[in-house]
This record gives sequence, structure tokens and C-alpha cells, in this order.
Amino acid sequence: MSTLVNIGGITAPDSGFTRQARSVVERVHSPALLNHVHRTWWFAEFLGRTRGLKYDREVVYLAALFHDLGLTDEFSADQRFEVDGADAASGILLAHGYPESKAELVWDAIALHSSAGIADRKQPEIALIYMGAHVDVFGMRLDEITPALVDDTLALYPRIGFKAAFTEALAEVVRKKPYTAPGTGLADIGRRHVHGFECANVCDLINHAPFES
Repeated sequence: MSTLVNIGGITAPDSGFTRQARSVVERVHSPALLNHVHRTWWFAEFLGRTRGLKYDREVVYLAALFHDLGLTDEFSADQRFEVDGADAASGILLAHGYPESKAELVWDAIALHSSAGIADRKQPEIALIYMGAHVDVFGMRLDEITPALVDDTLALYPRIGFKAAFTEALAEVVRKKPYTAPGTGLADIGRRHVHGFECANVCDLINHAPFES
């Protein structure tokens, strides 16, 4: 998308790092996931402004665009997809001279973006990625954003089958790395969408710990 995209008088941050981020996600994401990461930033930005938060807009933008790198073939590794994405984003940024302290904030924002009750208690940059992504996936906090801003965002970044595409992307993670599912929402995805999926039960893990009681 053009760096001159404007919604409600707001434009996205524009720098060498943000242009590189756009190039990366345009290359590795499907259209449905690409639009999701862009919407995540816009929703995060709207919430940040509505709540009067002070934050580094470039950090939030980079974390938003990169937050689902762990769902792509190129950047999927052997950790939780959130951690794979955080590792990939941090590596890309540091390799191109991004300040280490800001790269660490991007890492935290991506790694924690599905961690309800944790991310929203952290720095604004971390909380906003969690909130922006959850607006788009679940509709959480949608009432904090004006309908006009939501409509304009969806017009520029339409959902084009996002629910099915996102569910399938998560199901593919479960197929490849079922060991990352226990204790996460991936377990629900696996039970409903992955034939033959079995997930360790936390009760069994406790009972099988190598202690008498």
C-alpha cells in the first residue's frame, strides 16, 4: 500500500524500516493475512489515540506488520508461532541497524500478542499490538473505535475471507508443531480442524510429574 494512505486524517509512519516491513509482509503473506496485519496497526493506532496513550508509533507499526510472520512458511521455526515471528522480526530489524532497545520492544509485542491478561498490562507498544490484533480477530474493543474509522479501514484493507484464512493458518501450525498447542488457543483449533489431533491434558501432566504427591 502507498505510504500516503490516510484514514481519518492519520497516516502511517514512513521510514526506511517501515517501507522494508511492508515489502517483507507483501512478499510472505496471503492477501487475507496481509490485510489483517495492516488492519491490526490501524486499530492499534485508533485505540492508542482514543485512550490518550504515549507510544512509539514506528515500533507499533513494525510490530503490527510483523506480528504474524510466524504463520508463514519462510519464518516458521520450532517455537510457538508468536515467538517464531518475534525472532524473525527482531532479526530483520537488527540486521538493518534498528536500535536494539526498540527491536526488543518489537520482540515483546509480537511474542505476547496473544497473551491476554499479560500483554495489556505491559508497555503501550506491547498492549496496543495485543488490542489491535484482537479487534480484528474477535471484535474486542470495537466499540472504542468510531464506525466511520472501522468502515474506512475495511474499505482499504478488506477482509476477503480472513476468518477462514486465519483459522487455516493456525491449523497448519498445529499440524506441523502440535507440541506448541497445549495451554493455547491452538488446542481449540486442533480439536476442531485437524484430523487426529491429540493434545496433552494439563491434568495428566500434573499427575505424571515425577514426584510422590
